[in-house]
Amino acid sequence: MASADKSAGPTPPGQSMSVGQHMLDKGAMMLQSLKPVKQFSHHVCSFAIYSHDMSRQIETHHYCSRLNQDFLQCAVYDSDDANARLLGVEYIISDRIFEDLPDEEKKLWHSHAYEVKLGLLISPRVPEMIAMPDLENLAKSYGKFWCTWQADRGDRVPLGAPALMMSPQGVRPGLVRPDLVHQRDAKYHVASDSYKTSRLEIPEPEMISPFADYWKQHGKGFAIDIVDTEMILRAPFP
Repeated sequence: MASADKSAGPTPPGQSMSVGQHMLDKGAMMLQSLKPVKQFSHHVCSFAIYSHDMSRQIETHHYCSRLNQDFLQCAVYDSDDANARLLGVEYIISDRIFEDLPDEEKKLWHSHAYEVKLGLLISPRVPEMIAMPDLENLAKSYGKFWCTWQADRGDRVPLGAPALMMSPQGVRPGLVRPDLVHQRDAKYHVASDSYKTSRLEIPEPEMISPFADYWKQHGKGFAIDIVDTEMILRAPFP
């Protein structure tokens, strides 16, 4: 699943779409605005690691829209194919916003400086010169990525609780497997190593928050347990 060839990934159960369904979908596309979806204007490809099991690494494709200069929201897929599986969602914020978050919240976020500077994060088919302003912003940003479909383990539908994802880092177990990088690079005819030189001058944060990339400081990840709870049936009085 994490390879650049996604054809062997899990196929969701269900019947093939009928001609009638195709016609209905085409008609809906013509009549509806789909404004939120049309705001996605940026595609970046990188790698992500499960916080609760860092032996599992996946290739990720982020389709992002910008709410403002300091905030992006991204739909994350397992490929850029037409039948790509929607793995989850990532929110990306600038270091300015991140610093105002509660310390407990910061533990759920990861930094992006390493994957940008090392050339792991790329903008497929976009010349490096054009991508550079966005790369400079991303190098100083933090992300919060929830994976709702663990397709890499063969799940044909999304199962279980969402999983928190971490970004690649320069120490184990945050190092991305070389075979994953090679397969991704071969697909887009790029060499990640070559980006190290061109990105050498990208400014890094003066200090990456010690609360982000929590596993690096504490050797622990995060996992969600689903538990029964009493429902709130009445709204509280004002």
